[in-house]
Amino acid sequence: MLVVLALAVPLGAPPVALGGAVPPLPTTTLRPAAAPLPPSEPVRVRAPSIGLDSGLVPLGLTGRGTLEVPPDGADTGWYTGAPTPGARGPAVLAAHVDWDHEPGPFHRLHALAPGDLVSVDRADGTTATFEVQAVRRYAKDRFPTAAVYGDLPGAGLRMITCGGTFDRGVRSYTDNVVVLASLVDPGRGPV
Repeated sequence: MLVVLALAVPLGAPPVALGGAVPPLPTTTLRPAAAPLPPSEPVRVRAPSIGLDSGLVPLGLTGRGTLEVPPDGADTGWYTGAPTPGARGPAVLAAHVDWDHEPGPFHRLHALAPGDLVSVDRADGTTATFEVQAVRRYAKDRFPTAAVYGDLPGAGLRMITCGGTFDRGVRSYTDNVVVLASLVDPGRGPV
């Protein structure tokens, strides 16, 4: 069983990465940026390059003010306190890397690369398509909360799971893998 404590980072922790300061967040994409969409609840996330195709469940905050984790290893969660995917600001998705010795929805999240596409189907029938800008790994005790959850001028996506080594003593991984992505026009990609 996996406990994703990295997702349970207080929403006010200082932004420091493995080995020092948080590198600047990427600001460019290969494809043209798309204008933010009106809010609409997400229903499914797909990333063909890593075989991700998962339903979405809502996540809130725990009584301690930390992000809830999905209740099992089947679904991906979306944080309801953030913008919905495609709307202006950073939408946040979280899922287990593994669960009960089986791969979780974000088992291969670390394998996403800049330029890969992630699509989020929305309840209003639209799809928000995001281009991966960076994949980063942060020590859980140095999670860059402000960088991950901070305001954005456009529509962004943050995908979070566990990474690093598994600490059997606390039954959790030592790090977090965070994917940073931006809303793009999927039909006008690089040639």
